[in-house]
Amino acid sequence: MPLVVLCGLPGSGKSRRAEQLRGALAAEGRAVHVVDDAAVLGAEDAAVYGDSAREKALRGALRAAVERRLSRHDVVILDSLNYIKGFRYELYCLARAARTPLCLVYCVRPGALGGGPRVARAEETRSQTVSVSWRPHAEGGGSHLAAGASVLREPQAVQSVVDGRAQGDAPKELEREETSAPDLPALVTPEFEKSANHVSSAFYPPELLEALTLRFEAPDSRNRWDRPLFTLVGLEEPLPLADIKAALFENRAPPPHQSTQSQPLASGSFLHQLDQVTSQVLTGLMEAQKNAIPGDLLKLPGTTEHLRFTQPLTMAELSRLRRQFISYTKMHPNNENLSQLANMFLQYLSQSLL
Repeated sequence: MPLVVLCGLPGSGKSRRAEQLRGALAAEGRAVHVVDDAAVLGAEDAAVYGDSAREKALRGALRAAVERRLSRHDVVILDSLNYIKGFRYELYCLARAARTPLCLVYCVRPGALGGGPRVARAEETRSQTVSVSWRPHAEGGGSHLAAGASVLREPQAVQSVVDGRAQGDAPKELEREETSAPDLPALVTPEFEKSANHVSSAFYPPELLEALTLRFEAPDSRNRWDRPLFTLVGLEEPLPLADIKAALFENRAPPPHQSTQSQPLASGSFLHQLDQVTSQVLTGLMEAQKNAIPGDLLKLPGTTEHLRFTQPLTMAELSRLRRQFISYTKMHPNNENLSQLANMFLQYLSQSLL
């Protein structure tokens, strides 16, 4: 079943969107697995993104958790930053190898600042380009934070949308909010129950938020691994559930790459015959060119065609061409071509020696 990848900077509403999508799919009787940082780490830890080695290990653990759960029967939702396009490409390759569709949900905070990452719109979404403001806003009756500071909260604790307006100048003591997890359907995995019951207390310092913003690689629907792309600005914008379900359950899976396809069956003696035939052609060519002059047509053993002689060739040059031909032919074995191997090798030599 499909893979849903959520992408966005801290506090952009990814967990709320993951919960909305999970609830909608579970209500239809679908089995849903939610994989997030807390489920992998055991608890939220913003400091992991400040250490390149720990962050690399986290990405590996997330990728492994997704790969274990990808199947033809379950929906997998990956709720993490996923801000590196190379990592999103790895997830695309996982979905392609599993023969299952995938889509990307890009969450951004409303507002516009020139220094924020640009929003890459998909064809399914509005063509307007939006940049992200990372100025926090104060909760009703809560403390003000300095511009650039952000506290991650569980989806149930998010009550309003960031509007990008500047707030207080000096940071004050952060108050930890505790919320109770909602009743979850029976199809929710234990990993998600653990992360839902976990109270988020991860604090992203302003310098870490700035670093994440600078190295953020926004999704682009022109990249095959970033489409179909759904861009959601703020929490007030409704989740395009119908379009997401159409992309997941009505679209075809990405076509398999050559490296993930099963090779055609070949006889056990195919490689032996390939080695023998090419060796005979090379031996015949080395013998025939001793008495040949440029322009002669050489008849080689096992071939029905002729090779035009242009210049003497060393055994090293011919061996290199033979290795290249064998490497290519091993990737495309075909028992029907056994009788034509000598002629195919001769044609390869003719094209390579032009």
